[in-house]
Amino acid sequence: MTKIVNHWIGGKSVEGTSGNFGPVTDPATGAVTTKVAFASVDEVDAAVATAKDAYLSWGQSSLAKRTEILFRFRALLDANRDAIAELITAEHGKVHSDALGEVARGLEIVDLACGINVQLKGELSTQVASRVDVSSIRQPLGVVAGITPFNFPAMVPMWMFPIAIACGNTFVLKPSEKDPSASIKLAELLAEAGLPDGVFNVVHGDKVAVDRLLEHPDVKAVSFVGSTPIARYIHTTASANGKRVQALGGAKNHMLVLPDADLDAAADAAVSAAYGSAGERCMAISAVVAVGAIGDELVAKIRERAEKIKIGPGNDPTSEMGPLITAVHRDKVASYVAGAAAEGSEVVLDGTGYTVEGFEDGHWIGISLLDRVPTTAKAYTDEIFGPVLCVLRVDTYEEGVALINGSPFGNGTAIFTRDGGAARRFQLEIEAGMVGVNVPIPVPVGYHSFGGWKDSLFGDHHIYGNDGTHFYTRGKVVTTRWPDPADAPAGVDLGFPRNH
Repeated sequence: MTKIVNHWIGGKSVEGTSGNFGPVTDPATGAVTTKVAFASVDEVDAAVATAKDAYLSWGQSSLAKRTEILFRFRALLDANRDAIAELITAEHGKVHSDALGEVARGLEIVDLACGINVQLKGELSTQVASRVDVSSIRQPLGVVAGITPFNFPAMVPMWMFPIAIACGNTFVLKPSEKDPSASIKLAELLAEAGLPDGVFNVVHGDKVAVDRLLEHPDVKAVSFVGSTPIARYIHTTASANGKRVQALGGAKNHMLVLPDADLDAAADAAVSAAYGSAGERCMAISAVVAVGAIGDELVAKIRERAEKIKIGPGNDPTSEMGPLITAVHRDKVASYVAGAAAEGSEVVLDGTGYTVEGFEDGHWIGISLLDRVPTTAKAYTDEIFGPVLCVLRVDTYEEGVALINGSPFGNGTAIFTRDGGAARRFQLEIEAGMVGVNVPIPVPVGYHSFGGWKDSLFGDHHIYGNDGTHFYTRGKVVTTRWPDPADAPAGVDLGFPRNH
């Protein structure tokens, strides 16, 4: 019997009424295991109305109450790591260890939200004029929405809603329809932790649900993570409807390897950063830029390591890489490798046509490694979002920096070198929002914000960290003047001596 994933509105599961459903497959087998209800405009409106009603009390609730609930949620999340990871593996396909890592990174943001009190502190200036004080405070926005991608179905929602609800907002989540079950599990844990009904809601769906959230007058802010074309659309549409927007887009993350680098460490980093989670992450290293004469040796070391990666079902403890999310996505990724040689690349490893015995209908693709890739090749210019690594050759550090800065994307980048001066120059000269020095995937810890530059971010705020708190609140400045009690009108005795 096929499982059905329904919406979560007002603290409970709510069956879809639109009559529209989407298929959810097990990427390892290709079999449809689940149907997910797609929301109509009316169903989205119902979720927003529920969140708006809940905001009347939640927005006025004490910080102590909010953080107490979040601490309980954190404990439940910790106790249910394996269960959430199993849902992720079943619908996304990533191996269990990667899924556990995703939950752990989400927990970091819950930790941050549990201590939100510090970020919400106001400021006070006294005696700016005679008996005049000025204070600054931050207040919640109201109903806010999150639209999240398939590649991290638990972590990315947790980049958003813990901070949003800790700040006093109510939340409507529209997760990816490709792997929706993790979001419902998170909703159940929030309810178990004591979160009042309606503070956190989940509506599944497609463009109908997304567009309604973008135009709904009661949704005050929208957070999004996904591809650049959709991020641009989200930002343009939601902004036109008067909403605050943070829309994180795609990436083409480069790793610059200087001639003095530890090539074994660089090769290890390139393999883990390019092929981990099957390359389906916006912080994957998809382009290695080799400087000088090290290119041949570096490519040989990467190939040696890549060929040893064991590909198999995510629930097999021996698997190091799982399948891709859908057959359509698998075929698209394979097309970049199939056309690489004609565009001037040297195909060192070709992972197309790969299958796993006993799971032949799964969405499999093997490891691909392309060398001497021209900057005009589609494998370089496009975000592939799969296990394909491009190697480009340059003669100098300056040429490498110019190449990286010439990319329209500016999410993350890394440099591998033993030279501190070169690393310092790189971190100042490179045009990207997140930089790693001998760290291939520079995803910030929870108390520093995540976000890129250029076509990797639309909007003024990065996600989580201090930027997250500022995004989900708005500032208010209060100027106060009180007369001195000694100047009270005659006949009113406040126990103060008279000035005259």
